[in-house]
Amino acid sequence: MERAAGAGIEDACLPREPDWLTLPAASGRWWSLTLDVRALRAEVTARIWSPAQPTARVLVAHDGPDYDKHAALGRYVAASITAGRIEPCHLVLLPAGERLEWYAALPAYARGLGLEILPALTARLSDGRPAVGIGASLGALAMLHCQRRHPGVLGGLFLQSGSFFQPRFDRQESGFGRWLPIVRWTGRVLRAADGPAVPVTMTCGRLEENLANNRSMAEALRGQGYPVSFAQIEGGHDWPAWRDAFEPHLTSLLRRT
Repeated sequence: MERAAGAGIEDACLPREPDWLTLPAASGRWWSLTLDVRALRAEVTARIWSPAQPTARVLVAHDGPDYDKHAALGRYVAASITAGRIEPCHLVLLPAGERLEWYAALPAYARGLGLEILPALTARLSDGRPAVGIGASLGALAMLHCQRRHPGVLGGLFLQSGSFFQPRFDRQESGFGRWLPIVRWTGRVLRAADGPAVPVTMTCGRLEENLANNRSMAEALRGQGYPVSFAQIEGGHDWPAWRDAFEPHLTSLLRRT
């Protein structure tokens, strides 16, 4: 069944570390912003890194604290800015909250993210330019779900090992509590003739059960006008594999959004 994004990190076999882990990092500061999200009847406290340079660009990550702890997302951003690989940007780490509900194609979460969280962040950090969304596993599903339901709030998507469950590929996941909502929503996306296209980069490990459904989703989005880049990467459904895909795949997306 679908695991929490950080499961098994200690047992994973770590590959060679990417160069940005040791490159000089851009200066910046960490701070927090708490938002009252009516659609979720909950407060969400985002941890934000802002560079010393002025910028209106915003990256928003689902499972944000875990992305930073286990995949060093903040280090990647700061080092890539210094290396001139990406433009300066704010990095917003969103906590997962009730992850197995919120991220599983839940309309209330899409409303909260698309109509409350992202508008509040762009009003505070941006000049109106939509954010780029990052997510892995269920977090990738939830980011695409929001982008489809609320076009215009996200200007690009970096989706890693998305949980785009389909009966023909993913019967082993049928015991998951929100299997049917995910399957129904995924089916609607796959059957759609077009969509609110934005640049998308998808990565998925060659050892993953999710590989087939990710390929299928990439083909569907490409047919609906999304500029899609799909990368089959080494490794499985784990943080080291996701971390090692930032360069070049996230870098390339950020250059073209």
